[in-house]
Amino acid sequence: MKNKKIMIVEDDRFLLKAYEIKFQQLNFDVVVAMNGNEGLKLAEKEVPSLILLDLMLPKMNGFEFLKKIKSDERLKEIPIIAVSNLGQKSDKDKALSLGAKEYLIKTDFTLEEIGEKIKKYI
Repeated sequence: MKNKKIMIVEDDRFLLKAYEIKFQQLNFDVVVAMNGNEGLKLAEKEVPSLILLDLMLPKMNGFEFLKKIKSDERLKEIPIIAVSNLGQKSDKDKALSLGAKEYLIKTDFTLEEIGEKIKKYI
């Protein structure tokens, strides 16, 4: 069976590396982007099985990224899990209304728990 490809869009280098290592241990192929524009280009090229998306990103924030992905016929079915430090209900509601499958507050979930959420969708 071919490994499932996960794309991580995260501008925190330390967290990005931690996600990458953890998800590779779970036998996922991992591609990474450090801003929204780079993430969008990479998603179009790689068409991942799932996207783990930070919302506070340089160049294009996660909300804009969600809008663009969900309006693209080729990419709109990709499950997206939003991860953020934004704890406001309005941010969560906005991300979910734009098509995110889940909204996780970074400090509330371990890498293992995020890995389990990913497995649920792919």
